[in-house]
Amino acid sequence: MSLPLNTLLQGDCAEVLVSLPENSVDLIFADPPYNLQLQNDLYRPNMTKVDAVDDPWDKFASFEDYDKFTRGWLTACRRVLKDTGTLWVIGSYHNIYRVGTILQDLGYWTLNDVVWVKTNPMPNFRGVRFTNAHETLLWVQKKQGAKYTFNHHAMKGLNDDLQMRSDWIIPICSGKERVKINGEKAHSTQKPEALLYRVILSSSNPGDVVLDPFFGSGTTGAVAKKLNRHWIGIERDDTYIKVAAERINAIQSNLISETFIFESQKKKAEPRIPFGALIENGFLQIGQSLYFEAEIEVSATILANGHLRYHDLEGSIHKVGGAIQNAPCNGWVHWYYKDEKGNFILIDELRDKFRAESANPNQEN
Repeated sequence: MSLPLNTLLQGDCAEVLVSLPENSVDLIFADPPYNLQLQNDLYRPNMTKVDAVDDPWDKFASFEDYDKFTRGWLTACRRVLKDTGTLWVIGSYHNIYRVGTILQDLGYWTLNDVVWVKTNPMPNFRGVRFTNAHETLLWVQKKQGAKYTFNHHAMKGLNDDLQMRSDWIIPICSGKERVKINGEKAHSTQKPEALLYRVILSSSNPGDVVLDPFFGSGTTGAVAKKLNRHWIGIERDDTYIKVAAERINAIQSNLISETFIFESQKKKAEPRIPFGALIENGFLQIGQSLYFEAEIEVSATILANGHLRYHDLEGSIHKVGGAIQNAPCNGWVHWYYKDEKGNFILIDELRDKFRAESANPNQEN
């Protein structure tokens, strides 16, 4: 039985997974229903209604029903996951502790929990609790002690050559990235591509198979395609399937050379922004050229891990810049990119733009 690579399969994930070969998938990312248990509509102080998660797929009659559902899809995922494979699952305080218990009961071994800290969370409009400003990701392996993929150097490179921590500060999905239909959100819980970028880059390699059993608007498939991984998506909803297919088909993967896909090897008063954040959030692209001091003859290529490639040299924007000028270098004020009109723009301006957008979100969730 062969895997249906780069394919969106329709149906209930637990049932569809049974049709796939055992021990065939390298990485699974799951964004299951959170069972938010919302009882009433939510309103802002000005009495406008909040576009909250009230979809039928997030409603369960009881915790027992939710646990049964969770045990079913996690068991099915374990069957198709390779012994060397890992699984990521994301959730909030509503469900993640129940999911974590079931993961351990089924024999998964926890490698990390990662906190996604949202720079622009939805406020608690009633003012009766703390604003929910984070979600939790559990990273587990199928078989304790088995060899698994962790691209430590790629994560370090993405974070300006500092070891990446387990708190990931990333904006929620908003603005141009948010997929919409007739001006409305296509999916109520669309995750930012920057989040999936870290998940996929850290725990898989080019050519690996990445599976998402709750495919939704297709973020996992979109990022996997950009990073030259195979993907498989499972989704029940016709509308989401159409949205995801259109989104992924629009990505021109043939424009990305595999050479640039994977290399494993400051304004003090402002929040620190790693160069890798510009790549994760789509401000710069893998394979794009940067120009030193706006000289077209001196250019370097952006790699997936946040490093630059200049001839045989690979390193951060500061390291490569320093080698070129044979002196210490603040890469933010030396490297330029070309805009659509061919103008040279300092990458530090992109950093300012990213800061501004993070500080002044559209307050979508």
